[in-house]
Amino acid sequence: MTASGEWSIVFYREESGASPVREFLQELDDEAQASLGWAVEQLRIRNVQAREPLVRHLDGKLWELRRESRARIFRLIYFFASGRRIVFVHGFQKKSPKTPRREIDTALARYRRFVDREGGE
Repeated sequence: MTASGEWSIVFYREESGASPVREFLQELDDEAQASLGWAVEQLRIRNVQAREPLVRHLDGKLWELRRESRARIFRLIYFFASGRRIVFVHGFQKKSPKTPRREIDTALARYRRFVDREGGE
């Protein structure tokens, strides 16, 4: 339970119960996990006040949390939901200068499923 006024972190779950973002994070080495964990906590604290270079707007309601570790670039895509929730819907290692459209499309599909199931856009 969070204190009144604090934001909470939510990891998207498929109807099967799988959590693709948690699974992505668990596959990373300890250093990358720690780096992304720090960034997630900074976003939780800063929430809608967070700015570049920590976050960047992507498309519609989607934002990306940005982090580097050992010259590897990671992104976690999220959106803000009612109830002061930050919902992470997709994570990936970025290998090109621009965020690939397929990564955004994956996040958009999960965003829509979340909103359809739980509401709280």
